[in-house]
Amino acid sequence: MMPPIAPPANSTLAPDWAPPPFPPAKVLEGQWCRLEPLDVARHLDDIWAAAAGHDSVWDWLPARPPVDKEAYRALLQSMVDQAGIVPLAVIDKADGKAKGHLWIMEIRPAHGVFEVGWITYSPSLQKTRPATEAIHLVGEYGFSLGYRRYEWKCNNLNEPSKRAALRFGFKFEGLFRQHMVVKDQNRDTAWFSILDSEWPAVSAAFRAWLAPENFDAAGRQKASLGELAKAQA
Repeated sequence: MMPPIAPPANSTLAPDWAPPPFPPAKVLEGQWCRLEPLDVARHLDDIWAAAAGHDSVWDWLPARPPVDKEAYRALLQSMVDQAGIVPLAVIDKADGKAKGHLWIMEIRPAHGVFEVGWITYSPSLQKTRPATEAIHLVGEYGFSLGYRRYEWKCNNLNEPSKRAALRFGFKFEGLFRQHMVVKDQNRDTAWFSILDSEWPAVSAAFRAWLAPENFDAAGRQKASLGELAKAQA
């Protein structure tokens, strides 16, 4: 008689784990940015002012660049109306302006999974402290609710997105070939994740990087997020 096969070491849930609630839409407050539930009337003007004319922002997104402000209004409204996601405006606290938006998406409470996606950053938001902090705020929120897995996915050809995922502490998991058809083209999707067991160290690196003392008077970082992550390992 064959002996029973022991389950893998990671197959046992924590004894007190239970499926978390669907993330309620709420304000997520940070040092450099604030994430607000997307409100077309409140956020459209600022987002349009920041993004208009910068069509490259849409290169890797599922939608094409809105041709005018009314088209952008309709796009944002479709996000607000869509079930199963939490769309958030990214507010730069330096001037109080909305300069982009993102989604908490692929939310699967039964499995404890959430994703940050549809990240739409205007040029004035890209490569800034608010842009990085927004990813941290989403992670802190999801894990605080009891989620177990934070996902990042992107087109495998999108090298900047893959570099960003690794910088933020996501681990590459593999490639889903011919996963989607986007804008009439094939998309092979690269998958990344952070687990709840990994988040404390990742979050500590985010907090250290975002600390005001990590920047000089000109706003240049003293230590990179990657360096700080290694220090937490």
